[in-house]
Amino acid sequence: MSKWQIPPSGGHMEKPSGVYYQTMTMKEIRERLEKNDLIIIPVGSTENHGSNAPTGEDTFLVTRMAEQVALKTGCTVAEPIWYGYHPYHHIGMPGTVPIKDEAFIDYLVSVIAGFWNTGFRKQILLNGHGQEFVIPVAIHKFAKIFQVPGIIINLNWYHAVQDKFKTKDQGGPYETPFIHADEVESSWSLALFPEFMHQEWVEDTNPQGFLPEGHIDKAGNLLHRPIAWYGHVGGGPIEVYAYPQGVVGKASLGDAEKAKDGVEALLDYLEKLVNDIMEKFPAGKLPPAESLSQRPKEELEAALKKPLSDGWKSIYSIGNMW
Repeated sequence: MSKWQIPPSGGHMEKPSGVYYQTMTMKEIRERLEKNDLIIIPVGSTENHGSNAPTGEDTFLVTRMAEQVALKTGCTVAEPIWYGYHPYHHIGMPGTVPIKDEAFIDYLVSVIAGFWNTGFRKQILLNGHGQEFVIPVAIHKFAKIFQVPGIIINLNWYHAVQDKFKTKDQGGPYETPFIHADEVESSWSLALFPEFMHQEWVEDTNPQGFLPEGHIDKAGNLLHRPIAWYGHVGGGPIEVYAYPQGVVGKASLGDAEKAKDGVEALLDYLEKLVNDIMEKFPAGKLPPAESLSQRPKEELEAALKKPLSDGWKSIYSIGNMW
């Protein structure tokens, strides 16, 4: 019997369940930081996923994952980043809300800094959208600006359990490889938030590209082809013309049972990641500052103090972000 609830009985964003940072008082946050100072920041998007799926699909995928892991480990979850970065081929699609590249990166830098300043100096940016090549830029920009010790990790859920996306000819459960709002993504959505899905309204499409198969990878680069899915412009059509339905593939093949093993494996891994970080660095402990920063010792010591304690200085006093 699985230790995970699949599908969950609902979300926690507006529940006083001790999961979300934004539903806690500052007293509760201070108490949480004494026990567990790791926060999961779900990074999603708002985009067209077809007639059968919500526009927040990418976001609900990672919030539902993070919620279950927080309940098991005692870490905290931030309310999600609802609007994401979008590659060129997404632009123009009604229902999709793309954020300007530089604005998205700087927004994430600001979010990371704000949580670090509060005391959450271990952070997992759990990504649910095709922006895995942009989030690391924000992490490194944060590190370059502030040069403070911490553990800031970008985890893309589809990279954590790559062997769980195999097609039937590879010994897996799926008829088709993962692309977008298709069999795979619909299956995971049905396993994590079935109450938002309407498979009776589904519309399938036939994926197409301009080059022969074998060169350009598909979602998540799970096929390990020479060219990443985001490593080109012009190798395939833009979505608003080729896939106005919002689906790239066979969403009608979605089935929660196909995703169950993958969801369980992902939750097991995310739980392990959180626990391994906290066992190595219990609340209040971080990797050695002298190994991660070139700032003067006195600057770091002041910033690393407990917020509002004697001698503490905010992260903004040492980093020129503004």
